[in-house]
Amino acid sequence: MDNRQDAIVQIHPSELPVLYVDDESQLLRSVSTILRSAGIRQVLTLSDSRQVLPQLIDQEVGVLIIDLSMPFLSGQVLLERITADYPDIPVIVMTATDDLNTAVDCMKAGAFDYLVKPVEKSRLVASVTRAIEIRGLREEVQSLKERLLSDKLKHWDAFTAIVTQNKNMLAIFRYMEAISASRQPVLITGETGTGKEFIAAAIHKLSRVSGEFVAVNVAGLDDNVFSDTLFGHKKGAYTGAEQTREGLIAAAGEGTLFLDEIGDLRETSQVKLLRLLQENKYYPLGADYPRSSRARIVVATNCDIIQLVNQGRFRKDLFYRLRGHHIHLPPLRERLDDLPLLIDHFLEKSAQALRKPTPIAPTALYSLLKNYHFPGNVRELEAMIHDAVARHQRRILALASFREAMGYEQLLEGTDTEGEPASTLLTRLFPEHLPTLKEAEHYLIEEALRRADGNQGIASSLLGITRQALNKRLLRGRRQDDEDFLEA
Repeated sequence: MDNRQDAIVQIHPSELPVLYVDDESQLLRSVSTILRSAGIRQVLTLSDSRQVLPQLIDQEVGVLIIDLSMPFLSGQVLLERITADYPDIPVIVMTATDDLNTAVDCMKAGAFDYLVKPVEKSRLVASVTRAIEIRGLREEVQSLKERLLSDKLKHWDAFTAIVTQNKNMLAIFRYMEAISASRQPVLITGETGTGKEFIAAAIHKLSRVSGEFVAVNVAGLDDNVFSDTLFGHKKGAYTGAEQTREGLIAAAGEGTLFLDEIGDLRETSQVKLLRLLQENKYYPLGADYPRSSRARIVVATNCDIIQLVNQGRFRKDLFYRLRGHHIHLPPLRERLDDLPLLIDHFLEKSAQALRKPTPIAPTALYSLLKNYHFPGNVRELEAMIHDAVARHQRRILALASFREAMGYEQLLEGTDTEGEPASTLLTRLFPEHLPTLKEAEHYLIEEALRRADGNQGIASSLLGITRQALNKRLLRGRRQDDEDFLEA
């Protein structure tokens, strides 16, 4: 794996400054104030249009706002130069010229929007915000195309906590790299134990932001606790609030706020989260004025969130807000090619934690585990290996604890490994002719040996009998085959 970093770090358009060019100094000040108060932190201004092109050589900008009627270099000429040399920069024309033909000419020349002075504050902010969003979407789509068409990762260091060689997981990594510069929310879905928090932490590392990665499980939180946890409170906001408390949004800063088990969030809290995503502002409990949020929101759930939406238990508008980007993690049973890597990794990790020599995994362990359903996924595998290492006394790892853990899980489920009752399964497999006990035994033994790669110890475990009992049945079957051959 190549751990070298790229020399160039991609910056999302929302992090780039807005450049406003106008020969009226009063307008430069007022527009700058309006945009900053709307949450656009970096606003650059120029009163001389001749300085724009040299400025763009040294300073990348997210959006450019220009007047048309300026001395030296007119807005029309500047617009043509910018759209030709810097086609990625959205150019908003803001002028006192209220003429339809002029507006049409500017749009044909590549202007993103045409605003007539005096412009309402909300109209100006909406235009700039939309320009930033659309440029961001274009860059994300282009980045996504490049990453998905490539089979290489640029930032292996961000994925060191995730052990895999599975092609589907590597495709997810490439997608994560493509969306890393985005500030849109990310929805991570997958079964329990698939590593959703590891994925969220990797997204944070890939974003290369200065803020912190802050994780919180929101399952079971009532609305007051949820609000206090995320938004914080002012001193005296409620009985017992003896001092001001910063919430987790403030703790994350410009980093990542990870909300786990989002499918269990209560409806009143869903409304507050939706407002945070829409406005990037929130009110600490007891506060009269809002605070701005710069944190990226990443959420995860092991629930079928589409079903929750259809049942009316999760807001549809919040779901679409959260699904700016979507990552679905496959269960371990769909990435069994990772078993050898994961087993070796957890053996070493458990041995270090228990201060014991790393045991050797017998070949039979891989045959045993590859036939297991793993309802708890990677987390369950880690727990099984840790328990086995804690128990082991010899150099070769024993299999008894694994068989025990797998047996407990089957007892808890009370069904076959796919969750289908045994009676229903038999009816589906044998709708007309039910095999005799002799036939069924023959089929089961053959299938068990196939799944165990010929290992009779593993095959007997799968069948729930001793190895000696399996040997007797195999010998009996061979004798019967010989007798049938002689009679023929």
